[in-house]
Amino acid sequence: MKRRDARAFWLFVGPFLIGLAIFAYLPIGWSAYLSFFDARNTVTPTEFVGLDNYGHMLTDEPFLSSLGTFSVFAVFIVPLTFVLSLALAVGVNQLRFARAFFRSVFFLPFACSYVVASLIWKTSLFSGVRYGLANTVLGWFGADPVAWTGTVHPPLYWVVLVTARLWLQLGFYMILFIAALQRIPRHLYEAAWLDGAKPGWQVFRYVTLPQLRATAVAVLLLNLINAYQAFDEFYNIMGDARGYPPFARPPLVYLYYTSLGSGGQDLGRGSAGAVILALIIALVTLLQGRVLRFGRAS
Repeated sequence: MKRRDARAFWLFVGPFLIGLAIFAYLPIGWSAYLSFFDARNTVTPTEFVGLDNYGHMLTDEPFLSSLGTFSVFAVFIVPLTFVLSLALAVGVNQLRFARAFFRSVFFLPFACSYVVASLIWKTSLFSGVRYGLANTVLGWFGADPVAWTGTVHPPLYWVVLVTARLWLQLGFYMILFIAALQRIPRHLYEAAWLDGAKPGWQVFRYVTLPQLRATAVAVLLLNLINAYQAFDEFYNIMGDARGYPPFARPPLVYLYYTSLGSGGQDLGRGSAGAVILALIIALVTLLQGRVLRFGRAS
């Protein structure tokens, strides 16, 4: 029986592990190895340079600026996603009819391609001409058309980037919160009402929120990691035939141009930047998990 269970386990898990090793672990390991070599226009290591690539990336102003861009993006996207997805989850969970319909409606954008959504946001909703939806609405109030992706002062391009990401991911985190809400024992609410807690904010604050702590921490961690890995919406919304503007360039976009751009294709330094970014993500995730006591009992 145990041998048969083991065969069934490897039959189901084996193909996934093989794919993960080939398409994830092997490229990551090769990138880390390549970061110690001078590799220009090739993925084959040539000259060993030690930590020179890391030193260059850590003192490279555009790379450090890209980390700052991520920080601004995270400041916008993480709290907004958390609050809005939780509000949607609470609202949908309290519906007495068509609950499955609204769950599906809010979750569907998560299945949409980031590239497709980015192009819709750029060409239809926030295009720089007066026929875009946002400029059409502004025109109803007598305002002039706005070049959303090209306006730096004030930085209106953040409106396009943040709203695109919110539309794409809110439904996913809403489903996580709904699953957590449905696991809260009913008797906790009954006990709160017997103790005189008023329905609404008091019950939500003293009963619902404490029971959502583990899911809330997981949502924050996933949100932060996904913000670090932002690429598709930035590249497709901000880039054009002239290239990519120097502002609003997150780390992955900068590493893409460093490794594959027409200016040199320096895969050694690009790999070093990728390793630095991975270490930053791991460090921030561990620190955030420790501060928020992820995985510990309440």
